[in-house]
Amino acid sequence: MQSQTVSDPEVTSQAPTVRPILEARSLSKSYGETHALSELDLSVAPGDIYCLLGPNGAGKTTTINLFLGFIAPTSGQALVADLDVAEHDRETKAYLAYIPEQVMLYRNLTGLENLEYFAALAGKKLEVDQLRSTLVEAGLQSEAIDRRVSGYSKGMRQKVGIAIALAKEATALLLDEPTSGLDPKASNEFSALLEGLRERGVAVLMATHDLFRAKETGTRVGIMRHGRLVAEMSTSELGHSDLERIYLNHMRE
Repeated sequence: MQSQTVSDPEVTSQAPTVRPILEARSLSKSYGETHALSELDLSVAPGDIYCLLGPNGAGKTTTINLFLGFIAPTSGQALVADLDVAEHDRETKAYLAYIPEQVMLYRNLTGLENLEYFAALAGKKLEVDQLRSTLVEAGLQSEAIDRRVSGYSKGMRQKVGIAIALAKEATALLLDEPTSGLDPKASNEFSALLEGLRERGVAVLMATHDLFRAKETGTRVGIMRHGRLVAEMSTSELGHSDLERIYLNHMRE
């Protein structure tokens, strides 16, 4: 693994004890002379919430896009359920759900209609009662289910995204800055939804700038800088101030 050992002796890396759903092996992506990602080794097991921390340009979104098959690696492998994404793009997508910073839904459709449509795309045919219960389980208010998405807040759209992941029965969830722009209440609700997915055994990989949310929600964090994973640790082994100190130390290097 390319991550460096954290200088603080009380903080150590904790590897998953079960077979990972998501795994990067020496994963790299270059654009000419620009190295967006360099020799990344990373794994996310069922029930793991792995938070990737780092500034813009650190390689977080590149990592997620490689797992999704949106871009091809320059070298190395992105594996989903032991399948190489570059060779099994269609098959690996069946395991994944993706929630970007802005969840893209059909604005003129209701939350219920959006869920029905995206579940059908994933090959899931759900009855109306099932669709409604899935949206409620994802935290959407009952009175919002039949309203057009054009009137939804960002937090409400994200709840529809979670409902799509539940309906799809995804085994891994990829998130790119999901709490950006959310108020504290909505951020806390989103963290609670992720905890519910974790208890179901879903593997979660989340790119974020939010150190507080990473500590509160994540089971592990990885710090990225200039396309490299420079530190990796379990959140159970450190406090909020510890994480901030370690993060800032790496950003100064």
